[in-house]
Amino acid sequence: MKTISIGMTLTILASAAHGAECIDAKAAKAGFILEKPGIRSEFRPAAGGIVSVANTYQSQSPQAQFLFGGLIEVLRDSKTGQLAMIPFSDLRKLFPLKAGAKSKTLFVRLAPNKQPKGTETLEINVKGKETFSLGDCKYNVLAVKQTIKNESGKTLDEFTALYAPDLQAILARRYDEGTNAESVVGYEVIEPLQ
Repeated sequence: MKTISIGMTLTILASAAHGAECIDAKAAKAGFILEKPGIRSEFRPAAGGIVSVANTYQSQSPQAQFLFGGLIEVLRDSKTGQLAMIPFSDLRKLFPLKAGAKSKTLFVRLAPNKQPKGTETLEINVKGKETFSLGDCKYNVLAVKQTIKNESGKTLDEFTALYAPDLQAILARRYDEGTNAESVVGYEVIEPLQ
């Protein structure tokens, strides 16, 4: 009988410890780590609604990203180069995001020693709410379709971000949505910064 109660106690303790790995909105303010094979990303809130992300890749040099609201990239820096996206409107007006919201933001892309090739437009369409599983953790996410177009209207990039507002982070990206080639590329593990 003692063996059963010790075994049950260990099971309960293991479940409690495993459940503690899920990060909520309060814990996210202290920073957290998202991982998938080949990539480890450390998220830290910064001033002015910016989230700093330090990406470590298995086969590339490290990269730092700065994302407004954890969603819109405004700066990228690595040994291979720097890139800044300068918006011509106030990004704060886009948040908090709500299902059905749509916006267009005009911006210019800047890189050292390169003249901008013109303005670009970031179109955001919040298509709805979903649940995304990250290991044993479940998060409420918004499906945010992001489309970047050049001045002539040609699409340069398009994907649907599965964005967790509580974490201020994109947990996964869905490509070629609604086609036979649809794929989801996402993180698989979340843990607190130590």
